[in-house]
Amino acid sequence: MANQTEFHDRMLSLGLARVSEAAALASAKLIGRGDEKKADQAAVNAMRDQLNKLDIAGTVVIGEGERDEAPMLYIGEEVGTGNGPAVDIALDPLEGTTLTAKDMPNALTVIAMGARHSMLHAPDVYMDKLAIGPGFRTGVVTMDMSPAERVSALASAKGCSTEDITVCVLERDRHAEMIAEIRTTGAAIRLITDGDVAGIIHCAEAERTGIDMYMGSGGAPEGVLAAAALKCMGGQMFGKLLFRNDDEKGRAKKAGITNFDRVYTRDDLVTGDVIFAATGVTDGSVVAGIKREPGFLTTETILMRSKTGSVRRMSYRNPVR
Repeated sequence: MANQTEFHDRMLSLGLARVSEAAALASAKLIGRGDEKKADQAAVNAMRDQLNKLDIAGTVVIGEGERDEAPMLYIGEEVGTGNGPAVDIALDPLEGTTLTAKDMPNALTVIAMGARHSMLHAPDVYMDKLAIGPGFRTGVVTMDMSPAERVSALASAKGCSTEDITVCVLERDRHAEMIAEIRTTGAAIRLITDGDVAGIIHCAEAERTGIDMYMGSGGAPEGVLAAAALKCMGGQMFGKLLFRNDDEKGRAKKAGITNFDRVYTRDDLVTGDVIFAATGVTDGSVVAGIKREPGFLTTETILMRSKTGSVRRMSYRNPVR
């Protein structure tokens, strides 16, 4: 039976940061080594080990895949000691396995935690995503708008030219028409090869990252993780599940989703308070990557709580044994 102890996010936040840090440190020796699977497995093993040290009755709702497809940290897996609050956990032990293997920017370890039933159990399908940062009225951009209309609407809300807007887009063939339309507005496009959780987080700190908007399709599980980050940092996000076949619709039904045309807001994807942690593996615009020096590895972690809106950046200098 699930433990009904209250979810004390403040008490659990530093523990969550340790989970994220452990996964990053475990993948450090595989940066630039060309082995995506080995890097991912190292991060998974370390994250799972640290999660099982926390006094929680945790259930992975966004994980590495279905039980039969993932060796550990699969959707539905129970983690923690079982002696604490019942919580939902969304995670990506290594967001950017290819980025890590090739030593390219913006590889992260990512994890979010909330009270039980606080996150959408998103199936492993695509999601069409749209995100902007905080400070704008609700609905300033919508999923019903064309890409060009979104750029124009955001520029109007900011009181600037469309040429002053920068849109982050995942570089995929499926986005070619959208990219071409965005370019007709004069807006700049920041193309990323992987890592759309980081891409969406960029919108929440536009002055720091130079990114005003994110749009395009990517994994639905990553959409929930990104929504958890924006829940803490502020900003708007919309997502619509995309289905290529009946098998994918079956996965959605299994997750309890029956309205296949629903547009989810940030607060639909994450309905309650959450804590979120991400640690840099390679250098990026969200957090710095792992730094090596004789006898030590140093990580940077961003730790956030939606209840307070707090954003904490922490440096962890870890002796190499």
